[in-house]
Amino acid sequence: MIIWLASYPKSGNTMVRSLLSAYLFTKDGNFNFETLKNISQFPDITFFEKLGVDVSKDDEVLKNYIRAQEEINKKNKKAITFLKTHSTLHSINSHKFTNYQNTCGVIYIVRDPRNVVLSYANHNQITIEQAVKALKSFRVLGGVKNSNIAADRGLTHVGSWSSHYNVWKEFKKTNRYLLIKYEDLISDTKMTFLKILNFIYILGNAKHTVDQDKLNNAIKTTSFENLQQMEKTTFFEEAKKINKQYVTFFKYGPKNNWKKNLSNELSKDLEKEFKNEMKELGYI
Repeated sequence: MIIWLASYPKSGNTMVRSLLSAYLFTKDGNFNFETLKNISQFPDITFFEKLGVDVSKDDEVLKNYIRAQEEINKKNKKAITFLKTHSTLHSINSHKFTNYQNTCGVIYIVRDPRNVVLSYANHNQITIEQAVKALKSFRVLGGVKNSNIAADRGLTHVGSWSSHYNVWKEFKKTNRYLLIKYEDLISDTKMTFLKILNFIYILGNAKHTVDQDKLNNAIKTTSFENLQQMEKTTFFEEAKKINKQYVTFFKYGPKNNWKKNLSNELSKDLEKEFKNEMKELGYI
């Protein structure tokens, strides 16, 4: 069964994946970029190519989302499969993204949109004004056929920041939903990650004892400073290539402070647009 690591882009998904891959898929908890390959992104066109789907047609991919997930679960009948996604849970052209039969649970990572917008602007090499507009719009990402990132060669229907956050709460109805705030990951990484691990083991009906050495190593080697240093010396294949230049992926992290870097006009714009969600999350 699948546990989704769902988030709007630039909200901390990579940090959660890094922690999980270091703790669950290494012997000692020491992270490196290769361990991230244990957690794939969905929708990635490679899943659909294996099914013989015509990936040049978006609707053909959309209508095979569930089939692709069924195949993933068939191959891992007794194990939990973690999949990262930036996709909305909305049905697109009457095609569902997932269902209860294929989903074990959802870990939803959220981040203050006033900080998301700054990282989003850098990641896509656009202006902050353009990034604000993007967060407010129903977005479709990817479709870059020659992208160096396999997941970007297909389309991901993201939606707006608020719709993305709201629609994934569907899984709260069956107690298969864990909300993680990026801010908590930064301020208290250990307690927040233990919360994530506990949720996973509960979903899997598995007893567990925390390996403190692995836990400490995972936290230490996935700190933003360490990831930033790793990117300087090791190729990170998820970094975007724009105009033949790779864009630094781990650029701002905890130092991303909207109070210093976002104009009052733009911050007020986001606060007005996302008022209900930001109040619910304690951001305003």
